Amino acid sequence: MQLIRRTLLAAACAAAFVAPAFAQNVVKIAGLYELSGPGTTSGTNFKDGVQLAIKEINAAGGILGRKIDATVADTQSNPGVAKGLASKAIDDDVFAVFGPVFSGSVMVSMNETRRAEIPNFVGGEAAAITKQGNPYVFRTSFTQETAMPKVARYIANGLKAKNVAVMYVNNDFGKGGRDAITKALADVGVKVVADISTDSGQIDFSAPVLKAKQANADALFVYTNEEESARALRELRKQGYDKPLVGETTLTGQKVIELAGDAANGATAHVGLTIDAPNERMLAFKAKFYKEYNYFCDHNGIKGYTGVYLLKAAIEKVGKFDRKAVASALHGLSVKAATHPGVILDVSIDDKGDLDRESYLVEAKNGRQIVKEVLPALGKK
Repeated sequence: MQLIRRTLLAAACAAAFVAPAFAQNVVKIAGLYELSGPGTTSGTNFKDGVQLAIKEINAAGGILGRKIDATVADTQSNPGVAKGLASKAIDDDVFAVFGPVFSGSVMVSMNETRRAEIPNFVGGEAAAITKQGNPYVFRTSFTQETAMPKVARYIANGLKAKNVAVMYVNNDFGKGGRDAITKALADVGVKVVADISTDSGQIDFSAPVLKAKQANADALFVYTNEEESARALRELRKQGYDKPLVGETTLTGQKVIELAGDAANGATAHVGLTIDAPNERMLAFKAKFYKEYNYFCDHNGIKGYTGVYLLKAAIEKVGKFDRKAVASALHGLSVKAATHPGVILDVSIDDKGDLDRESYLVEAKNGRQIVKEVLPALGKK
């Protein structure tokens, strides 16, 4: 009996030493992703990008000698669930959080990570995300206020449109985009003649498309989530809509093109990231991602992947695992792809957590995005 007790005590002591040792050899990251519900496509792509970066970094020795230990959780595309998962990540004492992607979920979960002073890399584009002075939230995509002026200039100068119908999804993401494009269009003298609201997860787009046709505008701007964009494109083709279709990243994403088929042909959008960019590093990433997951990712996969490498760059700049110092270092950070290949494109982060890098004007054609024009980073203009 005494032998058993001594054995158990020895095991407990060994465990007590092993657990801290393990903690010292890893950096913990929590992933909060939309793996079910309306955001499944976005969240899955983002998650797979994060996981691929982690696999590469760990294989190369980790960050400052520590391997990344990552967890994956499903927000169910539900802001309340996302908030609860963020609280759990705090309890688990993670170093950083990746996700969510949907702006509505980001808006509530980032309050939790801010309270705990945990760097949070998000996929949401709503302008309001970085307007609240949160020093711990960092985008992996453009803000709407950066992207929409580029779209508006194309509508006014490229299409020579005088008026536009706007179709958007009625959530934080969609309403923020609608407000941003409306302002940007007004700035270049283009009038919005129809304001068409749709629901998150909407299946039937016959009524919104009919409204767009009846508006008889020079062009239609579509700003909905990926699956809804594909449904809208199919319905527009079905009803014979023949005016230019313009959007932002979610109109011509790879998954949208696959779901919409030929109905996506001719749709044009400004995108912050595309696997078809004329860039050797991006094309290499495209091949690596496909080899790993057997599908071509959309912009969300690139966002997740590059976000992890940005965190790595900031930690290495600080030289230690200090969350507050790393968050501070991320503000004003500029990273060259030549010296940090995982970031793929030269990128800089401003004092609000918004980023700047080159972007693209693309057209959906025959199952892929065709880059029509490379647009320089705003800082290079």
